[in-house]
This record gives sequence, structure tokens and C-alpha cells, in this order.
Amino acid sequence: MEPRSSLTPSAEEPSSITRAALRSRLDLIVADRRWRASVPNLEALVARCLEASWPWLDRDRVPAFLLAGDHAIKALNATFRDKNKPTNVLTFEENGAFGDGDIALAYETVRREANASGKKFPHHFAHLVVHGLLHLAGHDHHRPDEARLMEMTESRILARLGVPNPWRMGGGRGA
Repeated sequence: MEPRSSLTPSAEEPSSITRAALRSRLDLIVADRRWRASVPNLEALVARCLEASWPWLDRDRVPAFLLAGDHAIKALNATFRDKNKPTNVLTFEENGAFGDGDIALAYETVRREANASGKKFPHHFAHLVVHGLLHLAGHDHHRPDEARLMEMTESRILARLGVPNPWRMGGGRGA
């Protein structure tokens, strides 16, 4: 699957009808209640991330989201990636003709990263939601050119959400 270039998003933005459909299709499982305490209007932020990312997605896609703790994400990472440690975000492609993929995030890891980088937790969370969506759309960051394209695309999408560029040096607490 070839990702769309960050310079050439789809001309189509979701219409208000499509936005309503996107929000109605949103499947958000909050397995760790700390997510709700840390991210005001959690569902609305995830929906806004999806809407802002829409022009860069490879197709009409509304993945399921699992917001859990490190223990659950570590188990998924061990089972599906053979890595016995938690990670910030995991993405899973859709299963054949069923579903639009899955994105799972680990609370403690995301919290640690936000604190270490001086970013607001909701901003870092939004960045990782966008990051996961781009992975499902075919973007990757194994090579420097891929990483740069993905970072540029993330920055453009996050700007649409009013989230500072996470890749800019000195972003501090505002990022």
C-alpha cells in the first residue's frame, strides 16, 4: 500500500454528513480510566484527529481504538510483535474484509514520554493517534526519507488541530 505524500493530500475533506458518519462509527474502548482523567473530551479529540487526518488516509477508514495501560499493551506487543515490553502505540491492519484496523495506546508510556519531552499530555496523545492513523494508511519511518515524510505529514495534520509541531526543537510545555 503506497501512502499519500504529505504534499498531496486528497482533495476530498469529509463533509458534515461524512463527519457525522465518522463520529458514529468511532469505536473507542477505554480500558484504563486514567485516559479520561487526562484527556478532556476524549472521544471528541479522537474524532477530530481522524477528521484532520482524513485527506492523508488511504481510504475511508475508521479504526477501533484501545486506550489501555502498559500491562495490556505489553501483552499485545509480546503476542503480535515478539517484543516483551510496552510501547506508546501499536497499529494493526484490518483483518481481511473486516474492520478498518486497530490502534492501541499505553497510558503510562504516553504519560512518561509527554513528561520527558515537556509536552502537554493531550497534545502528545493527539500526535500518537495521528501517527497510528498514518501507519494504517501505509506510512512508515524505517528509512530517513520515510521518517521525514511521516513527520512532515504529522506536523501538517497536528497544525489543523492547533497542536504545536512535535518535531520542532524547543517545543516545551506548549507542544
